Amino acid sequence: MKTKILKLVCPVLFFSALTLFITGCGNPNKSALQENTSAELKPVTHLDWSKNAVIYEANIRQYSPGGTFVEFEQQLPRLKKMGVDILWLMPIFPIGEKKRKGTQGSYYSVKDYTAVNPEHGTMEDFKRLVKKIHEQKMHVILDWVANHSAWDNKWAIDHPDFYTKDSLGNFVPPVPDWADVIDFNYDNKEMRKQMIEAMKYWIKEADVDGFRCDVADMVPTDFWNEARAELDKIKPVFMLAEAEKPELHNHAFDMTYGWEQHFIMDDICSGKKSLANLDSCFEKYKTNFPPDAYRMYFTSNHDENSWKGSEYERMGDAVKAFAVLTFTINGMPLIYTGQEAALNRKLKFFDKDTIDWKNYPMENFYTTLCSLKKNNKALLHGADGGKTIKLKTSNDKAVYAFEREKDGNEVVVILNLSKEKQKFSLVENPFSGEYNDAFADKKFNFVKNQSLELKPWDYLVLVK
Repeated sequence: MKTKILKLVCPVLFFSALTLFITGCGNPNKSALQENTSAELKPVTHLDWSKNAVIYEANIRQYSPGGTFVEFEQQLPRLKKMGVDILWLMPIFPIGEKKRKGTQGSYYSVKDYTAVNPEHGTMEDFKRLVKKIHEQKMHVILDWVANHSAWDNKWAIDHPDFYTKDSLGNFVPPVPDWADVIDFNYDNKEMRKQMIEAMKYWIKEADVDGFRCDVADMVPTDFWNEARAELDKIKPVFMLAEAEKPELHNHAFDMTYGWEQHFIMDDICSGKKSLANLDSCFEKYKTNFPPDAYRMYFTSNHDENSWKGSEYERMGDAVKAFAVLTFTINGMPLIYTGQEAALNRKLKFFDKDTIDWKNYPMENFYTTLCSLKKNNKALLHGADGGKTIKLKTSNDKAVYAFEREKDGNEVVVILNLSKEKQKFSLVENPFSGEYNDAFADKKFNFVKNQSLELKPWDYLVLVK
């Protein structure tokens, strides 16, 4: 049995499957077994249904009073009507009891990789849910936790060599604050094989369409390369990595997180960063990531909500403006559970905390954005979409403007990313003629030396 001492290279302030510090951090002690040959690996090819898709993260536990698959199933027609294409289900597996946090534990403390959490229902309930999702012409990906498991996972009992050990031979968490889980040892080839078999199980048995992979850059890239190749043999899948690591796009993942861009949006709201930082971030993405890499952009997700607060707590009146940005730049937008209901509070992470669904004040807003994403070729993801052309304004410190165009389809986005009303013009205005206002039933005519005015945190989205 191989014993490994885990050395931590980044601090973690709280337990969460996602961590604010994971970008570029990782776990260097999980060595890669370089046994795949380049001949076995293929470049990632995106599925047609993903090319203009909107992804929705579903927190089943907090979605309804019972937190069941059957209850969530009732929401599928509404989500389809809103414009959702991909449903990302947070982990649905049984949760470990040993060293559990809170009353119900972390979704990311997996006790059994080939079973469903009985709190959500039965395996038959889940298979029915997947079938109903497919009937709505939507797709479903499972949240997969390959970096660690619960202390009482059956593998910890039957295969203790699957796990990282300290110098005394004891199981260890990946990072100290994640005390309810233990770290996998990726030097073990049999562990890798069993992990891939568990992923294959959900495609074969339940017909899921892919996976969102938790803390993906804490797991060796060559494992993900092997996993993607094996999964695609069953059926072509869609893969999302919770990471911001360019090499993951080569052979394993369709999409990675736009973490840096997200943090900059928060920091613009608090005055810590400027629009120049946003430009620098996008330039870095353009340089470092493959042209056809899908990036996921968001104003909230389960970690941001539970640990840092809702988008309203972090962004205040800027919520809509930044949501518009996430839907119109080159990437796939994410909607998190409750955003359409204007959820304005943190959801508990380790305990039951049902969302109040009395009304959906943001549903029409997101429906408009989803429709725009689907119906304008300029907003396709990756290399299929129109290039983002930054537009210079007379006040670039407060106004962020850009254009995307593809095959005669055009979208012009103008955002006032400040708390003050702004009067400005487009410098050397390249536009003329009539455009449709995406958020108002009216036309907009560009003229030479066009003067514009936007209220604080306001936006203008023009379509042609």
